[in-house]
Amino acid sequence: MSLTVRYIVRDVPEAIAFYADRLGFALVEAFGDAMAIVARDGVRLWLAGPNASAARPMPDGRVPAPGGWNRIVVEVADIDAAVTDMRHAGITFRNEVLNGPGGSQVLIEDPSGNPIELFQPRRG
Repeated sequence: MSLTVRYIVRDVPEAIAFYADRLGFALVEAFGDAMAIVARDGVRLWLAGPNASAARPMPDGRVPAPGGWNRIVVEVADIDAAVTDMRHAGITFRNEVLNGPGGSQVLIEDPSGNPIELFQPRRG
C-alpha cells in the first residue's frame, strides 16, 4: 500500500515544473494536460488538471478547485535558506515563518494556490 495525495491544479505542466524544480519531486508519469504523478520520499502526488476526471462537477453542482487549507508537508533542513530561495523565485507565501514546540513552519502556494507547508523539525 502506498500513500497518495491528490491536488487539483489549473495547469499540469506548470505544476510538474513547480514540484520538480522547487520541491524535489520526481515525475513518475504524465497524462498530457489532464494529470501527472510526481513522487518524493515514498509519497505520490497526483496533479489533476481541469481535464482530469477528478475535476468533474459533483452531483450537487460543486466543482473541485485548488486551494483550501489541507496540505502536504515538505521537511527542509534549513527553513531560512528555503524561504530565501523561494522568495527569490517569486513563490507566494501565505504567512511568515512560525516557530512552535516541534519546529518551524511556513506556508507557500503552488502555482494553482494549493498550500504546501515547509517544515524544519526542532533540533535537539
